[in-house]
Amino acid sequence: MTNQMQDHMQDQLQGAWRIAVQPAAQAPVGVVGAGVMGAGIAQVAAQAGHPVHLLDVREGAAQSAIAQIAKALEGLVLKGRMSADEREALLARIQPESELRALADCALVVEVIVEKLEPKQTLLRDLDALLADDALIASNTSSISVTALANGMRRPERLVGMHFFNPVPLMKLVEVVSGAETDTTAAQSIYALSQRWGKSPVHAKSTPGFIVNRIARPYYAETLALLLEQAGTPAELDRAMRGAGFRMGPCELMDLIGHDTNFLVTQSVFEANFGDKRYMPSLVQKALVDGGRLGRKTGKGFYEGVPPASLPVPSPEQLQSGLVLHQCADRSWDGLMARLHDWLVHKGVAVATCKGSTWSGLALDGLEMHLSSGRTAAHLAFERQHADLVVMDWPVAPDRCDGLALACAPRISDMARQKAANLLRQLGWEPLFLRDAPGLVCARSVAMLVNEAADAVWQGVCDEAAADVAMKLGVNYPAGPFEWLALCGPHAIAGLLDRLFEAYRSERYRVSPMLRQRCFDTTR
Repeated sequence: MTNQMQDHMQDQLQGAWRIAVQPAAQAPVGVVGAGVMGAGIAQVAAQAGHPVHLLDVREGAAQSAIAQIAKALEGLVLKGRMSADEREALLARIQPESELRALADCALVVEVIVEKLEPKQTLLRDLDALLADDALIASNTSSISVTALANGMRRPERLVGMHFFNPVPLMKLVEVVSGAETDTTAAQSIYALSQRWGKSPVHAKSTPGFIVNRIARPYYAETLALLLEQAGTPAELDRAMRGAGFRMGPCELMDLIGHDTNFLVTQSVFEANFGDKRYMPSLVQKALVDGGRLGRKTGKGFYEGVPPASLPVPSPEQLQSGLVLHQCADRSWDGLMARLHDWLVHKGVAVATCKGSTWSGLALDGLEMHLSSGRTAAHLAFERQHADLVVMDWPVAPDRCDGLALACAPRISDMARQKAANLLRQLGWEPLFLRDAPGLVCARSVAMLVNEAADAVWQGVCDEAAADVAMKLGVNYPAGPFEWLALCGPHAIAGLLDRLFEAYRSERYRVSPMLRQRCFDTTR
């Protein structure tokens, strides 16, 4: 095909997608797959005014899904968030179907069937042959390449990834995923449609894991690595990450998701990236899966049943004066140190400041509390020839923190250890004394999340704003990775990753080229 013919075809496509120009009341939507996700998508589309055709090959599945939607909507009526008339009108717009040909007039069909390449490809080719040329096709795949799904379609340019998050009616994020042949106007039409449906869409390129499932891998992986090293218990590591503002710690979240599901996604991303060590599955999680400890679905995982809530922080002894905040001369941790200083003031703790120091952290009567740089407490104590030394985790969210990880030098005195514990309790945080592992918990996890996001942007998967929106709305992170980068600074994050690489000699901790460049960007 000549370039002139390609340009002519592209011109014909501009604005041609029916779903982009037809009012909701006239643009029928098809949903294939009446499981939890399919039912949620059908509900959202009907709520936006579309006539919806809900298809499932399982006998009675579509009717059952509509009944579940009706039950959920009744709850909204009882809470006064929807009128009974609105409920009935919405339900009347959803039609159960048993044959694919019933979707022939749809302006958009969303595929929500089993997460396997071959069945999806077969369905998409059938839809491609059935639907009018101005209809769009979307796949709710969470991990399969949109480019691969489009292979064999007559018009692959009309296929767009439309990845919703569960529960669909409540979760705002939609990843709008473009494959190699996806028409840009098709992707933009799905983006605009998602907005009309009350969602917050982000554009993504079709790469393994898209945005959320890719960037989120370190949240689980670093805790699993620490468990393998016996750095702490699941409860301690969870409390440390909740202390960073996360609603759930990694262990309790994996229990909720199901270890079989989480392990499978990790394996999929690992294999799709040709064995990149950054995405390597964990022996700890494999043992849980092999032993049938799948989490809440089986009643046992890391925890038996539901994990315990955080314990209250004991009242501290009266803090003596003499606290000094040390701020490194290279200003690596300016944002974190400013946040820590403000929290000390907020808690009424008197503190002096020593700027231009050789390290960043707190000093109190001979005790040094170093903000984690990736070096262990043992390393720092030897280097500084100072026994009374602890490494403290990054207090990225001091107002939401109830537990902060600490690692002690091998020969620390009991008195110095008690001073560290008392200071943290004075700040409202329970000290979590862990094994002296490089990077502790929050610091290495946040650094790896930022690094993964930086690589995703570097590789053109998404832009910075999309990465932040996706992680906050898709998995309820307390901040986006680039918001953490602005807080902690590229030098602190790249430096910590370099120390982790030195400790483990693993490519897992290689610094993203984008993050490395930020270290030399003096304009930011």
